Formats: sequence, structure tokens, C-alpha cells
Amino acid sequence: MTAAELLRADLRFIADLIPDGSRVLDLGCGDGALLAHLRETRGCTVRGVDISTAGVTGCVTRGIPVIQADLDGGLRDLPDDSFDVIVLSQTLQEVHNVRHLIAEAARVAQRSIVSYPNFGYAPARLRLGLRGRMPVSESLPHQWYDTPNVHFTTIRDFRLLVAEAGLTLEREFAFRVSHEVVRQVRLAPNLRAELAVSVVSRSLDPRPPGSPRTT
Repeated sequence: MTAAELLRADLRFIADLIPDGSRVLDLGCGDGALLAHLRETRGCTVRGVDISTAGVTGCVTRGIPVIQADLDGGLRDLPDDSFDVIVLSQTLQEVHNVRHLIAEAARVAQRSIVSYPNFGYAPARLRLGLRGRMPVSESLPHQWYDTPNVHFTTIRDFRLLVAEAGLTLEREFAFRVSHEVVRQVRLAPNLRAELAVSVVSRSLDPRPPGSPRTT
């Protein structure tokens, strides 16, 4: 079985956003499946960072260069513009200082691709608002007491974070996820999508970019 066949559906979408031959750093890379796919099919130069021993072991098994580190420590050991693309795949919500990590990613690479579960998803709102229970779904599979997530965000919140950080939101995609199948959502994404993928880059305009309205 190839790396592409083993790759999670949302990671395949992220992979398609990365140009051939890019230098790619995956923060919170897990077992390195995305990086193996990019190296095998796109000729990318890859490196991963993960805090878990299982993730590091998986990367080593695949022959992926990896560093075991806590992302809350930042990227201070990496020089400016040392990568073309940084990937943060469902990672931001697990770190404490989100804005610092976003800023560091912008220093180390011109472009970041960020995916995150959308807490503004309608069923999540209903579960919390009507039942008084924290939501559990395919994109938020953990109970409140054993979740690795320390932050919960919405698409609207993430747009505002990007603007406040003085970065540019180049592209944004929103999805519903069901049994490893992702379906793109274009209408009212903040209400109807449970997963978002955003392409963020350093702004050429010093003014924070405007954020389109969401539901």
C-alpha cells in the first residue's frame, strides 16, 4: 500500500495545496504519514516535529527526519525562512500559546497551512446550548475530561486571529467529515462545517487584512 493510500482524507487535501519540491515542516506530525506522502509523490524535502514517542517512532520507521519537542517552546532554534511551507494539522488547539506559534511559523516559512476543528459547527452549538453538554463528534472525538485540546476555536475566531497577528489569510476551505470522507462546505461555513483548512502567509500590506463575514 502506498503512502497516498494510507493518508487520512483531510491530509490528502492539505498535500494538494503544497507545491512540488517544497521544503516542508510539519508541526505535530504524528507518525509522519503526510510527510512520507509528500516525499514520495511530490519530491518535497521534509521534516517533522512531534512531542509523542509514538509519533517520533512512526517517523523514524518511515525514514522521516523528526525532532521530539514541545511546540509551546516555539521554533527559536530554526532560522528565518528555513522552510517554504509549515503544516499545522489539527495541532493549534493543543498548544497553549497559539498566537506565538502562528507568529513563529510566519518567521520560519512564508506560508503555513493550518487545519482545525470548528467549534461553531451547528451540532456542536446545539449540544452545548440545548443539552448543556460539551460536543463530541468525528472531528472532536474526546470527552471533555480526556481531550488533548486546550483551546476551542471557530472559523470566525481563527480569521480574527490571523488579522490581529498582521498575517494574510490567502485561502480558506471548510468541510464536513463522515467516515473519512470530507465534503467541502461553501455556504455559511462557520455554522455548517466541522473542519477548516486555512492557508496563511506573511502580509505584504502592514494593515491587517479584512475578514469576510461568517454566520
